[in-house]
Amino acid sequence: MAVIRAALGACQGYANCVVGADDYYDIDDDGIVVVLRAEVPEADRKRVEEAARSCPVSALEVTDA
Repeated sequence: MAVIRAALGACQGYANCVVGADDYYDIDDDGIVVVLRAEVPEADRKRVEEAARSCPVSALEVTDA
């Protein structure tokens, strides 16, 4: 299983991650990413990693637990 790590101070609210995996990422009222589910099963990992890589400021990372 993998986990999502978010650098909240780096987030600029572009929401590319939400477009790619809205069941794992959201944006709060202040424009900062919210990780809805930190643990990522292998079946979703590729999609969640692609969504994290779409962040223009590299605020998200998916790593092994």
